[in-house]
Amino acid sequence: MRQVIFALLPACAVAVYMFGLPALVTLVLCTAGCIGFEAGCQKLMRRPVAIADGSAALTGILLAMNLPPSSPWWLSLLGAFVAIVIAKQIYGGLGYNPFNPALVARVVLLISFPVQMTTWTAPTPIGSGLDAVTTATPLGRAKEAVMLHGALPADLPSGFLGSFLGDIGGCLGEVSVFALLLGGLFLLWKRVISWHIPVSFVGTVIVLSGIFWLVDPQRYPDPLFHLVTGGLMLGAFFMATDMVTSPVTTKGMLVFGVGCGLLTVLIRLFGGYPEGVSFAILLMNAATPLIDRYLKPKKFGLVQEKGGAHA
Repeated sequence: MRQVIFALLPACAVAVYMFGLPALVTLVLCTAGCIGFEAGCQKLMRRPVAIADGSAALTGILLAMNLPPSSPWWLSLLGAFVAIVIAKQIYGGLGYNPFNPALVARVVLLISFPVQMTTWTAPTPIGSGLDAVTTATPLGRAKEAVMLHGALPADLPSGFLGSFLGDIGGCLGEVSVFALLLGGLFLLWKRVISWHIPVSFVGTVIVLSGIFWLVDPQRYPDPLFHLVTGGLMLGAFFMATDMVTSPVTTKGMLVFGVGCGLLTVLIRLFGGYPEGVSFAILLMNAATPLIDRYLKPKKFGLVQEKGGAHA
């Protein structure tokens, strides 16, 4: 848990630099709220208080990374309550939750409070002297243009470098693909996660979005656009790889990643929301038990038991 938190620190630092105090407040409220609700639930249920394991703090950081930087204080605390109490502790606590708690909270907040969850501010780096102004995310602009005019906006391809480095509006976890990649590579290097889910997830998005782009480039964005905008990198490296809610076998991880990528592209291009990463991961979380059941390794040889042996 602590290594995943360390891996998220570069992205958190970029988010605070680009959005200033509101981003820091959102991070602190979500993290403190998750830790507080975790401790409170464990005391009420007469379980040992285990906030030192870092799982609640990690959930809080991931929740903050899925919220707009200027989220109202009550939205952050409500999200923390949903993530810890509803999506985690009710199922039995750490290791028993079938869905990623931070993503459950994000989807509940998005459906319940769509205005607050889709009000974005343009980056105003610390020391720039600029005032915060509302803006639209690239995914939102693309979705709106296609729905209204049947084609992508003419200036959509601009700003890829800014999106990669962090100069882009969106959730805290969408602002810097570069920082998220650094954290993801750190987790791979430390063997906290394996490559199967991130590579199959991102690879499927590249291939499928590339096919649609080749068919109609005026209507569908190119694969690079899908890579550097939205929450793809955050989801692929930090949320889809959650050991509790993802398959345990190598083949299962590959199927899980492909399913996440497939659903992400289909929701982005044809769904009602511009972003599909959260919904895709949660849907594949629901499929994880079936994936584990049908892709479990076969037994070979004899297993000795009392009274004899059997294959």
